[in-house]
Amino acid sequence: MSAIAGASQIAPPASPAAGRKASNANGVETTSQKEKKYKCQFCSRAFSRSEHRSRHERSHTKERPFKCGKCRSTFVRRDLLLRHDRTVHAKDGGVPLQSDSKRRNTGGSKTSPGGPSKLPEMDDTALEQFGDGADGFSIEQAAMLMTNFQQRAAMSGQDMGAVHAEPMMSPHGPQLMEPTMPYAGSMTLPQMNGWDQMLAHSVSQPKPPSISPSIDAHHDMLPYPNPNTMAGAANTLPPLMAHQQSHADGLPSFIPASLDGLGTPSALSPFTSMMGPVSPVDYRRSPGPPQQCTIARAPQVETDEQINRIMDNIRRCDSEGALVETFRLPQISVLNRYLSTYFSFFHHHLPFLHPASFNPATVSAPLLLSVLSIGALYTFEQDQAYMLHIGSKVLVTQFLQKKDNFSSRKCPLWMMQSSLLNMSFASWSGDPKGLEWACSIKSLLANMVAGNRYELKLRSDAREGRQPTHEEWIEDEGCRRTYFAVYIFFGLLTLTYNHTPAISFNEFDTLELPSSETLWNLEAADYDSWTESLTASTIITFREAHDALFQGEIARYSAFATRVMINALFLEVWYHKRSPEALQDVVTEYKLRLALDTWEKSLELCEPETVVVQLSAPHKGHPLIFNAMAMYRNTRARLLVDLKAIQEALRYHDSYEVAAAMTHARDKVKRSQEMLNVIQACFDCIEVAALQGIRWVARTSATNWSIEHPLCGLDLIVILSLWLWRVEHDDEPASDEEKQMYQKLRNLFDDDSVDGSNQKLSSTVARLWGSMIDEVVVWGITKLMGESFKLHAQALVGYEDAVMAERNNGTPVPQLAPHAAEVAAY
Repeated sequence: MSAIAGASQIAPPASPAAGRKASNANGVETTSQKEKKYKCQFCSRAFSRSEHRSRHERSHTKERPFKCGKCRSTFVRRDLLLRHDRTVHAKDGGVPLQSDSKRRNTGGSKTSPGGPSKLPEMDDTALEQFGDGADGFSIEQAAMLMTNFQQRAAMSGQDMGAVHAEPMMSPHGPQLMEPTMPYAGSMTLPQMNGWDQMLAHSVSQPKPPSISPSIDAHHDMLPYPNPNTMAGAANTLPPLMAHQQSHADGLPSFIPASLDGLGTPSALSPFTSMMGPVSPVDYRRSPGPPQQCTIARAPQVETDEQINRIMDNIRRCDSEGALVETFRLPQISVLNRYLSTYFSFFHHHLPFLHPASFNPATVSAPLLLSVLSIGALYTFEQDQAYMLHIGSKVLVTQFLQKKDNFSSRKCPLWMMQSSLLNMSFASWSGDPKGLEWACSIKSLLANMVAGNRYELKLRSDAREGRQPTHEEWIEDEGCRRTYFAVYIFFGLLTLTYNHTPAISFNEFDTLELPSSETLWNLEAADYDSWTESLTASTIITFREAHDALFQGEIARYSAFATRVMINALFLEVWYHKRSPEALQDVVTEYKLRLALDTWEKSLELCEPETVVVQLSAPHKGHPLIFNAMAMYRNTRARLLVDLKAIQEALRYHDSYEVAAAMTHARDKVKRSQEMLNVIQACFDCIEVAALQGIRWVARTSATNWSIEHPLCGLDLIVILSLWLWRVEHDDEPASDEEKQMYQKLRNLFDDDSVDGSNQKLSSTVARLWGSMIDEVVVWGITKLMGESFKLHAQALVGYEDAVMAERNNGTPVPQLAPHAAEVAAY
């Protein structure tokens, strides 16, 4: 950023001679009679006013501080912003921006007969421009600011003191995201060698009396809702974490950004960018009568007695005494924070737990610890996350060892659920040892699902057509949701690491798909109302939905079922591409494309939801729909391009090997009309981030978006970068369609992102995507992917330099070897 002058002062006149001093409308002397004492720090030019120098210095620094609040455009000068607003956004309506002189002159104090004139409402861009001139704030501007503060305070339910204490919103997203203390580098999950290391770490900490929380003091200051505030009508979002890059070596420290001064908007809030999506379609346009929107309440621990019961449960499960002397359960405030982050950030992406019946004091200890471990990840407390994760694994192992006659049919549901969460923790931790452990018990979890599903079938048949009670249905639906959650998780393992699926779709042949989130969270008042709600719901079996998609018939099911079905279609594509007859099997590929098209059309019939999910995402539907669309785009691309080598390299978590596999995959990306359809899917993927703002997504997606998005985006961005590189460097000229697509992609980024680094669009896309997904890290796998993409971008730039050298010197261009990324990095 350019260095702005310390004070915007008016230089004294060069000569006191006076009678003919020229002045402007505000009485300020003109430039010709001032001493040019403000010198540019980059060249020898000098200026009479500091704002003129600041404007000039932007030509050196490429700074564009004036941002349009109606689009993503930025400008060097305010007059260019005003001209842009008059010409581009004139047809959009709304209040046009005013020049500085007009804003100052509106203080003519014209009052209407009924009283004082109403001050215009200001957007965030107008706020940023106040005080930019040399005259500071006028009386009118100060009044407008005070009115704006009052309006914002009224909207957020805060008093004036609270509003003054919190920073305002900027066009880039909340300034609340900015850290208040230095943050050195991005955080990835620590590499833990085993339980002994964690035990040694925990023993070294002081033991407080009673419950012995092992947590840093500053963590207790995080503004998470306590049980009292959670009982209110409007829940508050946990804080989003942010950081800034630092060149200093050292351990990173996480700085929470408080959201206390900015209440979470409700479903009717005018600030749609800050409200959670109402799933899966806008409830105001949902079919049927209007329904009341609800917000699911996260389970909480409220008394010390509950804490004692939790400790008793842990001791009861820990028959070998491996945890009692060394394990430290966090204190109530920290425990509730972990529960809040799990059910606010993670649960909605894989909703197999039932929040209303999840009682931390009575639920199985291994399941509670696994839930808390993921909650700790979302608060960036990695040591605590690993302590809880390993504690859950130890208890699960002891349970299995005690069962000499273990039967998958008698396996309790909590066993599958805690194993699923522990495997998710390990698989996306960024630690290859964690992935190896998850793979070692994958068949065990699949066997549990098969046996438990058989028991569910026997229970259902025993009812002989009778409607289940609410308690019976919750138990059965919890089982079904857990089976499908395991199915989705195994699908992600196949997508990311090319692992053979452990469960085929035949396992769920006659199993009903998951219900809507509204029905799942419904609190039935009596049996009759429950029966009526269940009868009115549309629930079909997995086989019925599967057959309908392949026959081109639109099916109606829930948001969770939508995510299940795209997982099934992805695995169908995976099996097809791995078949030796895939190239000749045109009929199967046609059916797969038909099923994918039908799945997309079925989104319009998806069951409406009334459960408001308070996550910041561009999709205004349920997060499950947003996640399913990411997998849909990946599945579309895999019908044409299969990057098997990259998936296998990801298993071993070496960023240089992954980047080399990315660059070496160039031969799989061709230029054809079919490839343009794939590039459109890639465009849709990166457009989601570009329209939201790369910086905004980098800081919020780790906590608000599911892990599916970086996992599914990996293939798409690799394909996109290699296709762009071919268009930029192939001898064959680009077709008109390719030129249009290239320009569409180019328009997603501002000039500074591309031209400022003297790089082509291909390397820019890879570099920006890598920087975006590894800036704030919840799951360590995103750190690995981000580093790989940045190395891949360096390799593309290195090969481009080699091409230029060949053209200038006539030396032959070496082919990009499989390890070109590693060479380019050095």
